[in-house]
Amino acid sequence: MDKAALVQKIKSDLQESFEILKAAALATYEDATHEESKPENEYDTRGLEASYLAGAQGKRLAEIEEVFAVYKFLKLRELSATDAIQLSAIVEVQHNNKTLHLFLVPKGGGMTVAFDGLNIQVVASSSPLGESLLGLHVDDVAIVESPARTLEYDIIAIQ
Repeated sequence: MDKAALVQKIKSDLQESFEILKAAALATYEDATHEESKPENEYDTRGLEASYLAGAQGKRLAEIEEVFAVYKFLKLRELSATDAIQLSAIVEVQHNNKTLHLFLVPKGGGMTVAFDGLNIQVVASSSPLGESLLGLHVDDVAIVESPARTLEYDIIAIQ
């Protein structure tokens, strides 16, 4: 699988999300600072709520910009089936009788991209699943424990 093309697809999807969020944040900021958003009485919180939303949207925009920086400097490694899982690995796992394809990155997990006829889940190395995958090999089992249950991921392939 062409990792450079995968990263380009991820960046393209991120850019699209960034532009949509940027437009929404600008509209929210304008709502928060508009004269009609001034409270009419002590119980009117429209302007305050809009300012909180604008702040949260601004933080999300900054997070996406950080992820862009990570992808700019991410070293794409060509791995073989005998290598240990590391950053930039594409890992095929079996979980609950389903085959999943994971792309391990340092930051910015949580999205799924359609690429090369597959749905590839981007997993941050700091996530519980990412932490459990690092250093494992084909035929190992990644175990993710949570208070509710234990999840197992059988590692089928690494590239």
